[in-house]
Amino acid sequence: MKQLEVPYLFVLDREASQQEVSERLDALPRHALDTVPWPAYAYKPEVSFAVAHSNDCFFVKFYVEEDSIRAVFRQTNSPVYRDSCVELFIAFNDEGEYYNLEFNSLGSCLMAFGEGRENRQFLSEAVISQIKRYAQMTVGEPNKDGAAVKWELTLTIPVEVFSFHAFTSLTGQSCKVNFYKCGDDLPEPHYLTWNHILAPEPDFHLPQYFGDLQFL
Repeated sequence: MKQLEVPYLFVLDREASQQEVSERLDALPRHALDTVPWPAYAYKPEVSFAVAHSNDCFFVKFYVEEDSIRAVFRQTNSPVYRDSCVELFIAFNDEGEYYNLEFNSLGSCLMAFGEGRENRQFLSEAVISQIKRYAQMTVGEPNKDGAAVKWELTLTIPVEVFSFHAFTSLTGQSCKVNFYKCGDDLPEPHYLTWNHILAPEPDFHLPQYFGDLQFL
């Protein structure tokens, strides 16, 4: 299992602009999101992410380069996984339940909580709207690797968004996580993971394959 240590950035808090968050994360190490567990879906866009935290916010920035893009869904809890999509699944306190946070390139978000793929509880618009999102995109001619689209998504996720828990600080929390990139309705559907998954078909809802995350 992979392990990820999330640095504490005292210069950031929930009042920081998303541009400042984005620039601060640019200076941190990037973690490759490059595992392709299912050979039938071999296309592999270039994807990485950077992470940090303050006492009460989790900061995440995704970096994506891919051949094509789809950005259709704009409503909260719409099926953004059918678009060009990045995802974060996180479980606290060694619990079986976990949160799934899924975002298309526009920043549209689907978020739910539960123990498995079925019977998940969607979080409300009022809760999800607390996540600050900053999306950037450039579309041009294909580069030497074929990718014609570059997009970035910066997220500020306050602790209150994890509304099935009552803690007020992330500092010292140990979690289980996985990060994903997908695009079900793209010309080349793909399913990338940070931590490897052993399953016959694409399935991100397998917490036994989450890696370890520590908020320093």
